[in-house]
Amino acid sequence: MINPFAPIGRSTLGIFAETGRFSMFAARAIASIFSPPYFVGQLGRQCFQIGYLSLPVIGLTAVFIGAALALNIYVGGARFNAESFVPNIVVLGITRELGPVLAGLMLAGRVSAGIAAEIGTMRVTEQIDAMTTLSTDPFKFLIAPRVLAAVLTLPVLVLVADIIGVMGGYLVAVNSLGFNGATYLRNTFNFLENQDVILGLVKAAVFGFIIAVMGAYQGYNSSGGALGVGRATTNAVVGAIVLILAVNYLITAFFVE
Repeated sequence: MINPFAPIGRSTLGIFAETGRFSMFAARAIASIFSPPYFVGQLGRQCFQIGYLSLPVIGLTAVFIGAALALNIYVGGARFNAESFVPNIVVLGITRELGPVLAGLMLAGRVSAGIAAEIGTMRVTEQIDAMTTLSTDPFKFLIAPRVLAAVLTLPVLVLVADIIGVMGGYLVAVNSLGFNGATYLRNTFNFLENQDVILGLVKAAVFGFIIAVMGAYQGYNSSGGALGVGRATTNAVVGAIVLILAVNYLITAFFVE
């Protein structure tokens, strides 16, 4: 008789094995960042690709999220005669949660997929093997600059998203909901605390690490030609999104406690 628990056991062992491989890959990526040689040119290019070119996506996402958040909070607050709390909840929701999480999710689709596709293509065309033959460590040249660039640029992007998101809520509140502009801004700045912004930036740095490492891991271990690269790209996006949402809860719970 076929053991009905065998597939469950194989799946469980496979999950643990994949988690171990990913953890070892991430540890090697971190070690590569702090050990010479340093490819500063690569780091600059990746900061431009990951950070600067992501600004339009982050800006558009933030302004519409801030505007929609203000409208929804106003509708909900009106049921309890609490419309005056709109600026307080908007700035808190954007800086602590929506700013870093939505920026992370948007970059998971753009950056993680791009890294997986680029490194995966280099893997299946044997360019990574050629680098190893020429005594160039692929981790230092390909992976470390991308991971460091994502960790450095995502907090900056989130800070920009926070400002744009709050201004999106401000524009809707003032032009559509009848709020006084000066009062709205005063309530926003009086309610905002340093720890709210710091929490969002800490999340952003962690999310940047997850996005870059997941994309590099899937691309580095891809195989099977174009089909394998496509599979690696999909796995990178899905894996990064799931990890971002899980880690977001853990960080939030840690700071709250």
